[in-house]
Amino acid sequence: MSARRPCPSAPGPLEDFAVQFDPLFASYAQRAKFRNYVSGLLLPRDRAKTLTALAGAEPVVQAQAAPVQRLQFFLSESTWDAEAINQRRLQLLMADPATAATDQGVLVIDDTGDRKEGNATDHVARQYLGSVGKIDNGIVAVTSLWADERCYYPLQVAPYTPECRLAGGKRDPAFHTKPQIALQLIEQAEAAGIAFKAIVTDCAYGDNIAFEEALDEHHRSYMLAQRGRVGYWAPIQAAHSFEEATRRVRLSAWTPVVRRFRDGHIERWWATELTLLGYGPDRGARAICATTDRRKLPDLSTWYLTTNLSVERAPLEEVVRLYGLRNWVEQSYKQTKDELGWADFMVRSDRAIRRHWILVYCAFSFCWRHETNRVRLIDRSQQPAFPSVPSTGRKKIAARSLSHAGRRPCARYARG
Repeated sequence: MSARRPCPSAPGPLEDFAVQFDPLFASYAQRAKFRNYVSGLLLPRDRAKTLTALAGAEPVVQAQAAPVQRLQFFLSESTWDAEAINQRRLQLLMADPATAATDQGVLVIDDTGDRKEGNATDHVARQYLGSVGKIDNGIVAVTSLWADERCYYPLQVAPYTPECRLAGGKRDPAFHTKPQIALQLIEQAEAAGIAFKAIVTDCAYGDNIAFEEALDEHHRSYMLAQRGRVGYWAPIQAAHSFEEATRRVRLSAWTPVVRRFRDGHIERWWATELTLLGYGPDRGARAICATTDRRKLPDLSTWYLTTNLSVERAPLEEVVRLYGLRNWVEQSYKQTKDELGWADFMVRSDRAIRRHWILVYCAFSFCWRHETNRVRLIDRSQQPAFPSVPSTGRKKIAARSLSHAGRRPCARYARG
């Protein structure tokens, strides 16, 4: 068998990352276009990262130019396995101690929507879009993300298909609710060997009884947000909502909790166990309220949570720490959408859309890889002049320095 023809190198340190995926591509063209696509996603966001932008062509007038059509073919028609690419990406993250998932992190389940015009693109329909806060025409994806205090990165993604796109509606065998898709993503994360202490979701999934029962059935640890004011049936003397149960708690029963943030500042929170609707500190599932103000319970900084983690495994301070990590899924959306072109695809097929999202994830993961390598170099350069830094200290340095790693550092190195 003849040796593979080398393809042009990607800019700067991106080549060391891109070469890790070469065995998964069957041809020279695929390897070259993978480099072109990911490096284009990492460039500064001067305009939407459509295929013409990634190819460096003028919109509309050069849409049929050869470089644009080659990228179009790579994304829509070429024979490569996006799932294999994603598995390799996760393997690289797991192999690096600076980004490897540990059982002190969380698996965040969430969904995100973006506007898209027309109805010719797969999965696009009028539906609720979280990014705009209302029903509009667009596409929704269910996502999973791993996070701890050191780092955070997306794991898997799957598009949600509304019932109006299916011939049989909700009875169509191809229809799956968002919680059902979320359970599939959890299975994929477990199959990939992702370690985590708990599955964390917002109230859109926490309110779904079938989702919670499925987690209990498979003995998966979880921490689910609940809506505070939603009423449930209960005896007349009992609390009928999480907020009502919280209002009944004596001020002396609250536990002070200190939250420490990546930028160094701290906040004082309060947390307490609740007893309602079969939840309790000595039962199979607990209900907890955490807030910045135990008297006023402000909406924006009050969490109502349920968890099957015991008090021994997750005291109140640990509960607040774990659920606080959910915020990193929102940060990842800002970086993948605002900088890496998550919703800028101009393809119509399910396969092409999934491929685009996986390539965005590759660009995101490169940012972590480059930043952790940069921090290692800084640590080594400072060793002769300063005392050795404990490993926990280095992790904190890496975490702080990567708060915007999906932004300008990547753009700078993509230019070469």
